[in-house]
Amino acid sequence: MADSRRLGALEVGAQGLGCMGMSEFYGTGDDTESAATIHRALELGVTLFDTADMYGMGRNEELVGRALRGSSVKREDYVLATKFGIVRDPENADQRGVRGDAAYVRQAAELSLARLGLDHIDLYYQHRVDTSVPIEETVEAMAGLVEQGKVRYLGLSEAGAETIRRAHAVHPITAVQTEWSLWSRDIEDEVVPTCRELGIGIVPYSPLGRGFLTGRFTSKDDFGDGDIRQSRQPRLADGNLEKNLAIVEALRALAAEKGVTAGQLALAWVQGRGGDVVPIPGTKRRKYLEENLAAVELRLSDEDLAAIERAVPAEAVAGSRYPEEGLKLVGR
Repeated sequence: MADSRRLGALEVGAQGLGCMGMSEFYGTGDDTESAATIHRALELGVTLFDTADMYGMGRNEELVGRALRGSSVKREDYVLATKFGIVRDPENADQRGVRGDAAYVRQAAELSLARLGLDHIDLYYQHRVDTSVPIEETVEAMAGLVEQGKVRYLGLSEAGAETIRRAHAVHPITAVQTEWSLWSRDIEDEVVPTCRELGIGIVPYSPLGRGFLTGRFTSKDDFGDGDIRQSRQPRLADGNLEKNLAIVEALRALAAEKGVTAGQLALAWVQGRGGDVVPIPGTKRRKYLEENLAAVELRLSDEDLAAIERAVPAEAVAGSRYPEEGLKLVGR
């Protein structure tokens, strides 16, 4: 993967690796295979690795940090991104809150650095906006981490356009991470234009619609034990699933005509949104990593894009991208 892109002032490979599912949410993990997947990603030119302190209650940061430190790649040759701000109850991990106060920002960063085993974080995101704390206070505390050399660049995740503007006025925001895929396109109206006006890069997570756009899943039974998509994904609920399966089938037919997979076609669509877009499809297996990275080389013509728009019109997607409680935390 020779292609590289810019997130603000930060240069990274054209596709990153989302590491969340290696430790939680998407079924049983395998730390050995996950570490091998990270090492293979490095071999193939991936330079951006994404985690967060809440994934696996800290275990994901430990796993990712250990794998990166155990590779032969020099520290300056990869970009480690992590996040703070979603607080989970140690006694009941499903209970969550959001914090963005200055004291918590500093505390969270120290804990993440300890788990990662690194002396600095390359890209530090606020995972969700805390509406009880002015964004200026949060970003000022994050900027203090930059001054101390503990963080290099700042990011926001799932922030609204006005919040992005206010944050950027305090300290340059390098990247905004948000969901963006063929079936999650709400950021196109305000967030994307705002980021481009301010020179902020865009990091789409779940660019494969939480795996659904790959065509590998046709019912809830296809997800293993411990996979939250069985119960917490409105687009897989009865009534929505059948409509969305029809969309995926149309995408698969187009992909077959081009000799690629549905997932590769969906990823190529996201990759093609602009040179400031670096998707981070998640996987814990080398074979899917290699399949995803092949999409970087896939170029779509205007005719291809028009056909994809006809096959997967935004208004045809059934169900919201999060349950109601999750939707309250995005776009703030």
